[in-house]
Amino acid sequence: MNARIQPPRFKMPPRAAGWCDPLLVFSLVALLGLGLVMMTSASTAIAERLHGEPLYFLYRQGAYLLFGLLLAAAMWRVPLRYWQAAAPLLLLIGLLLLVAVLMPGVGKTVNGSSRWLPLGVINIQVSEFIKLVLVVYLASFFSRHLEKVQADWRGMLAPLLVLGIIGLLLLLEPDFGGTVVVAVITLGLLFVAGLRLGYFLLLAAMAAAALVLLAKMSPYRWERVISFLNPWTDPYGDGFQLIQSLIAFGRGEWLGVGLGDSVQKLFYLPEAHTDFVYAILAEELGLVGVLLSISLYALLAWRALVIGRRALARDDRFGGFLAYGIGLWFVFQAYVNIGVNMGVLPTKGLTLPFMSYGGSSLVVCLLAAMLLLRVSYENPLTSPVEKDT
Repeated sequence: MNARIQPPRFKMPPRAAGWCDPLLVFSLVALLGLGLVMMTSASTAIAERLHGEPLYFLYRQGAYLLFGLLLAAAMWRVPLRYWQAAAPLLLLIGLLLLVAVLMPGVGKTVNGSSRWLPLGVINIQVSEFIKLVLVVYLASFFSRHLEKVQADWRGMLAPLLVLGIIGLLLLLEPDFGGTVVVAVITLGLLFVAGLRLGYFLLLAAMAAAALVLLAKMSPYRWERVISFLNPWTDPYGDGFQLIQSLIAFGRGEWLGVGLGDSVQKLFYLPEAHTDFVYAILAEELGLVGVLLSISLYALLAWRALVIGRRALARDDRFGGFLAYGIGLWFVFQAYVNIGVNMGVLPTKGLTLPFMSYGGSSLVVCLLAAMLLLRVSYENPLTSPVEKDT
């Protein structure tokens, strides 16, 4: 049957003990707290040199955190069905912003990349916003066209078309790391939606081949891949950042050198408070801190999968795919960043969710986390969801 699947409507259950996933809340609060501490520790030296104030980046990150929490609290009051209905509009806004950031005089170019829209005292990184928009759109699409995706290859054309447009615009910035993330989110949700295994494997192979080809077409990207394999061939050039990161991991040993006592953050490791904040965590907190932080991300991913499965079991398709998409996004980006810091993956400009300095990344991650909490709220642990009759 080709009848259009109507999105389910819900009556909100009364609040009760266990109305929101406590382990999810714990993982989010712990990551935010640990991230704020480590970002502050990693940024004091560069903040004092650039701004004459060691806590400059703490103040800014704290302001971003407060703004993100207020915005997330407002989002919390919006039922999921409204996000589902607004998904096409949000996608259109996201695409227009990606186009705007490429326009001369509109987007802001930093280090050769046009990724930011300047809005007074802050700059918005559109590639962070588009990740959330894509997850919301795909969750809405799969909630309405799940049977088509499972039955025929034509059901995957719309998500792939959206992915192609977003990927092209991101590559024009250029933002290769963001392109990889949105590709993984799309393929992951297609797999969860029940796309036939043969189609999925074919898409995965094509995506991998395309990413390798794109890397080889850009000398800058390919040099990063080569330098990651053996950074010591150019220790003062392409391999410098990775070598300094590995030194930080080596100095950390079991228990670390102590909070605030990192040497690598003293202008040896570039971007110590942004993309490489995890190396400073490893140096100051050691293997114990590394395992603790990895466990927190694993806990976050596990609870997202549990929430998504529970939502799908109660026929909340939108909430289920939304939870799966957010969980996949967080864990993939986190472990790619960790892999880059440890030298097991090529260097990519991907932030560590909830830890790296950056307003756009932190605010968007908070909004995504709040949507995940909303899915948990509408599909509680204790009370069954009542459908409208």
